[in-house]
Amino acid sequence: MTLSTILCPLDFSAASVALVAYAAALAVGTGAELRLLYVQEPAVPAPAGMEAELFAHRAAAEAAGASRVYTTMAHGEAAPTILAEAQRYHADLIVIGAHGKTCLSRFLMGNTAEMVVRTAPCPTLLVRE
Repeated sequence: MTLSTILCPLDFSAASVALVAYAAALAVGTGAELRLLYVQEPAVPAPAGMEAELFAHRAAAEAAGASRVYTTMAHGEAAPTILAEAQRYHADLIVIGAHGKTCLSRFLMGNTAEMVVRTAPCPTLLVRE
């Protein structure tokens, strides 16, 4: 399997550091571009310093040797937006965290990672915290 684009959705939980490390290692090993994605969900307050944190993750991926790292912020419901971004960038792999920040809306609507794994247009790698 050839990887040209890896999509890595982040929620800025403690698991995000390991998630970026896995995704960056895959990007380095395959020469794929790495797209770090943050989805701002409606009715969920934006985390303070989210842009700075996203760029810090980009710097960590680049420090790990990934040469083509891009960051994207999108708005919408997490799972459908991740899936749309995967299609938009023709992702060959989605690297997603198994545990992240939780809130009542995610509990009521279901687990984002589970929905992405079940319906993704490409293979997914689920990274545990």
